[in-house]
Parts: sequence; C-alpha cells; structure tokens
Amino acid sequence: MIDLLLEPFQYEFVVRGIIAAVLAGALCGLLGVFITLRGMSYIGHGLSHAVFGGYAAAPLLGLPILLGAGAWGLGSALLINAVARSRRIGADAAIGVVTTASFALGVALLTRFGTKGPSFDALLFGSINGVANDDLWLLLGALVFAAGTFTVLYRAFLFSTFDPEVANVSGVSVRRMDALLMLVLSVSILATLQIIGVTLVAATLVIPAVVVRMLTDSFSRMLWTSTALGAVTGACGMYASYHLQIPSGTTIVLVNALVFVLVLMATGPRGLRRAAGMDDHADVPAVTPVAAVR
Repeated sequence: MIDLLLEPFQYEFVVRGIIAAVLAGALCGLLGVFITLRGMSYIGHGLSHAVFGGYAAAPLLGLPILLGAGAWGLGSALLINAVARSRRIGADAAIGVVTTASFALGVALLTRFGTKGPSFDALLFGSINGVANDDLWLLLGALVFAAGTFTVLYRAFLFSTFDPEVANVSGVSVRRMDALLMLVLSVSILATLQIIGVTLVAATLVIPAVVVRMLTDSFSRMLWTSTALGAVTGACGMYASYHLQIPSGTTIVLVNALVFVLVLMATGPRGLRRAAGMDDHADVPAVTPVAAVR
C-alpha cells in the first residue's frame, strides 16, 4: 500500500507536475479573491479562451508563443473593459462576444495548421505530461509578479475593489487598477494553461475564493487562505491525476469541488449566504482614502 502511494514520486515528470500544480493553484487562489469580489468570475473563463486564440495565432504571425498569447489575452481583456464601460452592452455580453470569437479562431487555426506546443487536448484540459522546467519558471515568475503587484499596491487594489466610485474621487485610478489586474490575470492564465487547461481555469480561480469566503469575512485572511487552499488542491489533484489516468485540470477541479461541498456542509446556510453575496462587500470594512494609494 505504501509503495502504491509513493509510486508517483519515483517519476521526475510527476514531481514536476505536482510542483507546477502547487504554483498554479496558489496563483489562481490568490487572483481568485480579487476576481470574485469584483463580480468578475466569468472573465477568468473568458480570458482563458481568449489566450487560447492567441496561442494558436502567435506562431502564424511569427511571434513567440508566450509573447503573442499574452498580448492577445491582455488586448482581449482591455477590449472587454472598454466595451463594458461604454454601457452599450453589459460586461457579460462583451466577454461572450470577444472571448468566444477568439476561442473559435484558435480552434480553427489549430485544426488547420496544428500546434508547435502542447497537444490540443492538453491545452483544453491540462496534462501532467510534458511539464518542463521552463513551465515551472514561468509559473514561479507569474506567482512572484502577482504577489508583488498585490503587495505593493495592496491598499489601492483594496480601495478600488470595495468602493470604486469613492476611490476615483480620492485619486485612485480604478481604470488603471482594472488594467493592471487584467495584465496579471492574462499572464497567470497563460502560465497555467499547460497544467489546468483552457476549459477549467475559471473553476480554479473561483472555487478556492468562494470556499474561503464561506469561512471568513476578513479580506487579508481570504488572500492567504485562498492561496494556500489553491496550492493544496492543486497538489492533491495532480497526484490523483496520476493514479486515475485522467487530465490534471479535471482532477484539480474535482478536488476543489469536493472541498467546496464539504465546507458548504460544515457552514450551512450562513456560508452559502456569504458566498452568494461576495461582490456586495457588505461585511468588509470601508477603506480610508489616503495619499499613499494614489
């Protein structure tokens, strides 16, 4: 029995996969707090599809895949924000139009011209196979970038998340904070594509943050607890992926869903009410505007 449990750690590709899943889970858990509290859960799903389109188009345009896909994703995010701010159509409609078109383009290009990177299935659902050292460095860099950005601009992000109207009046550029958040999100989705896959990224962004919201009202506790939960569920999901022989993204999401069900059973209606009102910020103390957040 012990030999069976330890068997995955005999293979270097599994160890790399677990390390990558820990980094990817922590990254998604951290980002998910901001995404869910801003009522932008759907945008994680949408941007993953947009990045997929850039991944397919970059080689045909003669661009490095990471640069091309990242720029494509960021451009899609800024376009969504611009369309939504015009108030001619809602943000959900803007996400649907921009990102599904980008995803369809990616499918068409990959079907017609193939891919120089991971297989089509691996891009859609994630894969434990083929996780290289470069992928680990990319994930680590994305995690450091996200953590550093949110640490340095903590108060500005906090203020623009919970009271954007007052934040603008007080000198915090909400539009600039939104654009920076989209940049971090685009880089993070690109980094996690190999591990989690296009179709499942949104779940790993949303579920840890929702679970933690059921347990606490504190924003700071949400940040570190969601990050830790994402890392743990990522490791457990990747480990299970080896034994079950199913895509890594699928098992990671299933582990997250199991944790959600267990926490929901433990917290009952109170936890459900907290999670249902994540973007109304009723339980979060107001942020005092200060010059430092400008």
